Amino acid sequence: MGIAGRIQKTKTRKGKRHIEDRAPKLIENEKKVLILKGHKTNNVLQECLKDINSLKRPHAIFFNRKRDLVPFENITPVEQLSAKLDAGLFVIGSHSKKRPQNLILGRMFDHHLLDMVELGVQSAKSLHDFKNAKVAAGTKPCLLFAGERFSSDDTYVRLKSLLIDLFRGEHATAVRLGGFEHALAFTATEAGLHMRSYRVVTQRSGGRVPRVELEEIGPSLDLVVRRSRLASDDLFRRALKQPKQLKAKKVKNVSDGKLGAQMGRIHMERQDLRKLTTRKLKGLKPGKNAAVEGGAGDVQNPMDVQDGEVTT
Repeated sequence: MGIAGRIQKTKTRKGKRHIEDRAPKLIENEKKVLILKGHKTNNVLQECLKDINSLKRPHAIFFNRKRDLVPFENITPVEQLSAKLDAGLFVIGSHSKKRPQNLILGRMFDHHLLDMVELGVQSAKSLHDFKNAKVAAGTKPCLLFAGERFSSDDTYVRLKSLLIDLFRGEHATAVRLGGFEHALAFTATEAGLHMRSYRVVTQRSGGRVPRVELEEIGPSLDLVVRRSRLASDDLFRRALKQPKQLKAKKVKNVSDGKLGAQMGRIHMERQDLRKLTTRKLKGLKPGKNAAVEGGAGDVQNPMDVQDGEVTT
């Protein structure tokens, strides 16, 4: 049972709105992300955490105070903080001699750990290192994934799902071309994971479709996967389960074509083609002289021949 089920009643309007906000919904709220510092961090990690906070605003909760967190050994403090603030995602930065410049990404299901992946920051460039225009806070980004490992490696498959949860932004049913301003690219190679951030610039092309250029704005991260704690298949299926009201009702005899067009199938009774009415063409009708074709001396009926004479 989640935290919403444990809260009983409230006497104030603010408390009532708080309960309604945490109550189960068909379309859940945008997930909040907790950004936490470990017992020790360096300047590179601090810039990384600030950049992630900038990308996730206004749905990020940044804690500047350092905490003694070791999530792979004890995840309970993070789960308690997640339940208190109703946050389904977390990012933890820590630095040690054994695991330098460590970045831990994770997500919760019912305020308990679902997935967690540990990444090592090999090189990084922050937003401030790129002296150009940036996108507005809260802009929904386009997420691009390249690399065979995102489909062949189980850890990278789950990491891709985690990155989508972390950066996808608010739910949108349509996209306006003029509002398409931000793109995040993730490339998986044998060396690790590369993250790049671009501002989408549209220019006139002389036609209806504008010319598109990408301008790197940061952050730029080169990461390597270290440790992971992934949910079991049964728990992951439970987390993906959707209410019946959101599932699209299947329409009989209607399917979607390869090009996106809807195609329908019509069932008809068996027809007798012998009774099929066809169009009568004038050129196929028998003419007036069809009865006398071949001349008057032709025999029309063999029964009319008597004694070697032809009767008329």
